[in-house]
Amino acid sequence: MDYTPYPRHDVLCIDMRSFYASVECMKRGLDPHTALLAVVGDPNRSGSIVLAASPALKRKHGISNVSRYFELPNDANLIIASAHMGNYLSISLEITKLMMRFVPKEAIHIYSVDELWLTIDGLERLYGSVKQIAKKVQASIREQFGIESVIGIGDNKFLAKVVMDIHAKKASDGISECRYENVSDLLWPIPVEKIWGIGSRMKHHLNRMGIRTLGDLARYSKPYLKKRFGVIGEQLYWHAWGIDLSPVIGNFTKMEQKGYGHGVTLLRDYTKGEINACLLDLCEEACQRARKDGKEGRTIHLSIGYSSEHGTGFSRSTSIDTPTNDTWEMYQVCLQLFQQFYTEKCHIRKASVTLTNLEDEVGTQLSLFDQRVQQKQLAYAVDHIRERFGSTAILRASSYTPGGIAVDRGKKIGGHYE
Repeated sequence: MDYTPYPRHDVLCIDMRSFYASVECMKRGLDPHTALLAVVGDPNRSGSIVLAASPALKRKHGISNVSRYFELPNDANLIIASAHMGNYLSISLEITKLMMRFVPKEAIHIYSVDELWLTIDGLERLYGSVKQIAKKVQASIREQFGIESVIGIGDNKFLAKVVMDIHAKKASDGISECRYENVSDLLWPIPVEKIWGIGSRMKHHLNRMGIRTLGDLARYSKPYLKKRFGVIGEQLYWHAWGIDLSPVIGNFTKMEQKGYGHGVTLLRDYTKGEINACLLDLCEEACQRARKDGKEGRTIHLSIGYSSEHGTGFSRSTSIDTPTNDTWEMYQVCLQLFQQFYTEKCHIRKASVTLTNLEDEVGTQLSLFDQRVQQKQLAYAVDHIRERFGSTAILRASSYTPGGIAVDRGKKIGGHYE
């Protein structure tokens, strides 16, 4: 591969090690390297997920972020911490502000609460080599927040991310670098399922084609990959060669919205009679976000997951003639889908709704007796109250019934209590 036509940058991908657990350790004055601490979503539920484990807990007991509360060891030194998402988001924001001491905000791309990219082109005269800059970034995070980090260095965001995931986490200094010329040595031997962007379903498809490593993918026919998987197939091919043309400088926060949806995994089995209030709350959240962005949608999706003893559930959608962002209209369509495809006497454990096929919100020709204008004005008034006084400042009466979820969700950030 001749890499001459492709852009070369100095990109860092930074991941905060055991971020939630490290924050909880620092709040308690503990060393994350020695303290046995687990952050649990809801300690009142034995099946709750372990959101993070301190490095010491991972080493000693093999606890991972997919473990359950009941799987934690019976260790006298074990500390259980409830998740405090508001606190984690606040510290994540402070870390981002710290990065602005090195680069302008346009050179920062936030990937998640504990991971981000920095584009450090041209900083060598100020801070030294790229690796020296990575070490300075690590040291600044450690000194200010007591949190360790690992850093991948690459010519683009893909290379920086993958070498961070695969190699930096195992490196003694937590830093690893992969340039175009290193792809065949560092990345091609790696199984495809370990590469960022390739999930279990794609792994299954690729394995059936005889593609097991990234090198296999790089040597495969690009036209056939594109024919089989469309644009995604072509992107997989270029990524296998380490090529990523996504921007490394600019406004990364504004992305085209494809749909507005909300879903929930229920804490108990819901009956047919209880799910209505839950669906109404979900439609309210989805439509409120659409109204905020001035969007309406023509296609409404409903997904229902049954309890394990009743099978998987169903996922269906339908399109309507006039685009909408009205909660009640979306809810009525969801009810029709539910009544049509629900299997009687099945208990419900998951529900989600989505509004897609979006258009800009514009005025519509209404009849003299149409109430949509008043409904829209009322919806925007309620949105304004919630924006000013909080998401639970004004709710529908159904939200306070046993099936409603809005009251409880209003107490959470990112699905967890603050």
